[in-house]
Amino acid sequence: MRLNEIQFSDAVPVDSYGPGFFRVAGEICEGPLFLIAGERRDWCGYSDPAPLVGAASELDVLFIGTGAEIAHIPAPFRDALEKGGVAWEIMATDAACRTFNVLLSEGRRIALAAIPV
Repeated sequence: MRLNEIQFSDAVPVDSYGPGFFRVAGEICEGPLFLIAGERRDWCGYSDPAPLVGAASELDVLFIGTGAEIAHIPAPFRDALEKGGVAWEIMATDAACRTFNVLLSEGRRIALAAIPV
């Protein structure tokens, strides 16, 4: 089997993650993370759906990482995303980061909102 290194143009992938943090483009980010296209944006977690809803027109799907295990997202947060027209998919944070990186390398219009493990 031939393996190819993933190439990212100007996009910002998740380099790694751990207890309470993410490493994005070599920079440590503590707390919840929101990445879209080539940038990291402010997001305070489930109590703050506004940045995600505001980005709905820029993306085809939002991956939501729920922490160490897949979990339901709070109803008010889910309702705000649905009213804002955001297409979303929930998964554990590790799976969300991997999926985000692969689709990002393909140039897809995606975003990642993740709670640290």
